[in-house]
Amino acid sequence: MRSIAIINQKGGVGKTTTAVNLSAGLAKAGKRVGLVDLDPQAHATLHVGVDPRSPRNTTYHLLTGDAEFAGMWRTVDDGLKVAAAHLDLAAAEIELAGVVGREVILRDKLAKVADDLDYLIIDCPPSLGLLTLNALAAVEDVFLPLQPHFLALHGLSKLMQTVGLVASRLNDRLRMAGVVLCLYESGTRLANEVASDVDDYFSRLRDEGPVWQHVRLFSSRVRRNIRLAEAPSFGQSIFGYDATSAGASDYQALTSEVLSYYAGRALLETTTAPSPAPPVLVDQRRAA
Repeated sequence: MRSIAIINQKGGVGKTTTAVNLSAGLAKAGKRVGLVDLDPQAHATLHVGVDPRSPRNTTYHLLTGDAEFAGMWRTVDDGLKVAAAHLDLAAAEIELAGVVGREVILRDKLAKVADDLDYLIIDCPPSLGLLTLNALAAVEDVFLPLQPHFLALHGLSKLMQTVGLVASRLNDRLRMAGVVLCLYESGTRLANEVASDVDDYFSRLRDEGPVWQHVRLFSSRVRRNIRLAEAPSFGQSIFGYDATSAGASDYQALTSEVLSYYAGRALLETTTAPSPAPPVLVDQRRAA
């Protein structure tokens, strides 16, 4: 299972839109996908047409109670299921304040369903609190949706510092994997300049340790598109709402790029895996 946390402490940059539509794109490609909504605003939950007020278990119950993923998945499309959020999730950080191991609750519960999924995508809240720490402790990769605007770059170093700390203290598998430019306006000089600055920033970061070794700026750009803004109000991904739109085309391109990225990673991991130790030969006469 490939596990991805989609994070940015700044809101309004396309985080939930990317989480939902990348999940839908991967499911459309024949993958088994689980979308986990860890944002108390429950926007990803609403985006896929699930009512967060319904009485079934949510990610709040998952973190603060005995609920397990097996009893809370809701199938929303072929190959795509969601673990819904609830507004009560906002109180989870307070309720878990005195709980030992509170940062790895999600990791331990995800381990029980890893074999059931090809991809797991977590939509994180726009903050770097306990909910985001749980996501970072549970996944292998981080995707960063970023608006190509000066203010969107503010705080980027703090976010990278948090990823690095979690990798060194809680999750040595964690990697910063990719940056997705959203709300992109290709006709502006600012967008192109910011994209170049981001690429340079992460190119330099690759030399600073294994956490950053595979990070890349995805070449697919998600352009501003009114259909992407309309789709959540109909409880659908962009592929269900308007498959002919520019938004659907952009997320289809991103999905294909992500699949290629992981295919390359799988090949690299196979070729760099340590060779099995040679068998120990025992002299049977001496053993006798």
